[in-house]
Amino acid sequence: MSATRLRVATVVGLVTVLAVVIAMVPGHRGWFDVGVYHGAVGHWARGGDLYGWTTHNGYGFTYPPFAALSMLPMAALAWYPTIVAHLLLTALAVAFLLHLLVDPLARRYGWSRWYALALTCCLLAGLNPVRDTVSFGQVNLLLVALVYLDLWLLERGSRLAGIGTGLAAAVKLTPAVFIGYLLVTGRWRAAGTAVGTAVGATVLAGVLAPQATRTFFTEALWDTERVGRLEYVANQSLLGLVARLDPAHPDRRLWLVLVVAVLAVWVVRVRRAVRRGDERAGFAVTGVAACLLSPVTWVHHLVWLVPGLVVLVASTLPWPPSDRVARRRLYAAGVAYVVLCSGLVWVFSNGWAGPVGFVGVNAYLWVSIGMLVLLPVGRAGGADHPGFTEHCGAVGPPRGVGADR
Repeated sequence: MSATRLRVATVVGLVTVLAVVIAMVPGHRGWFDVGVYHGAVGHWARGGDLYGWTTHNGYGFTYPPFAALSMLPMAALAWYPTIVAHLLLTALAVAFLLHLLVDPLARRYGWSRWYALALTCCLLAGLNPVRDTVSFGQVNLLLVALVYLDLWLLERGSRLAGIGTGLAAAVKLTPAVFIGYLLVTGRWRAAGTAVGTAVGATVLAGVLAPQATRTFFTEALWDTERVGRLEYVANQSLLGLVARLDPAHPDRRLWLVLVVAVLAVWVVRVRRAVRRGDERAGFAVTGVAACLLSPVTWVHHLVWLVPGLVVLVASTLPWPPSDRVARRRLYAAGVAYVVLCSGLVWVFSNGWAGPVGFVGVNAYLWVSIGMLVLLPVGRAGGADHPGFTEHCGAVGPPRGVGADR
């Protein structure tokens, strides 16, 4: 059998196995979140209260009004066309991310590009956060693509860098952490562009939808019950961890201590990454930090960890790894991937007890913490990174961030 036929057979086999497993394993979410978007935006377009609409079990629209403006085309679509439109947009976002993060590696190491991208796409589909994002009908992968548009622009020295992050932050608050990244790494122009874009989009929403804007910033934003219980197993954030220690009275002081610790580690690591020309590691670490810092990080939000997995695997290339450090990184990437595929946290959805239960119920959180601390930044994936040099062109460190001593 020729190499091409073997590759085609491998991809077809993987797709078949994945399709069977996804179809048989419990966990399809019935497009619940896109149903919330569709129902709330449709209700709003007909003159109703955007934040007053809820599903039969009490869930309503939780995003800023600019997100609702972006979703207004849904009001003109029936239910099934809405699902199709969401799947197409998600597929485009995935295609962009694979082209940006994986294609440069395939070019550098002489791999078959279609085969590398197809295999990566299969691996991506196996991740629990990705499966949940698709089956809930969530916007997470679209937001990751918007933020990583700025990575693409930064690596090319474009004056437009920051637009993607600003738009993402106007749709959902979590990506605003990347504005912090631009600030602490000295990307003043890009940070200004991001802030200006986010503020401009929010002001536009305020002008076009003043009542919804007033309701969001005075009521909906502060109503934590709109998003669910903090202690629920699906909340794999630091606050979720703290809430599970004492669901009745979560210790906010402990949470703040953990937040400060994560921020300190994040600042040190992203500045080191950018000093060494490793923008991709800086973005990856920031995505991990966003998941830890957000008060609510549902399992589907953990798609922000995907670029970190790519950075970790890229640091072990070429294969087979030539040294012990690279082999350990590859092992760590494999363990993280298996845990994130496993759906382990759902085993404890009906309750947990003891040390084993505590470890299991926070399984995805441990992966996030490990990636925050251990993701390689610098020479392993920085100045020599194919996306930074031969594919994108070197642009150098930002003003105010000197060379590493």
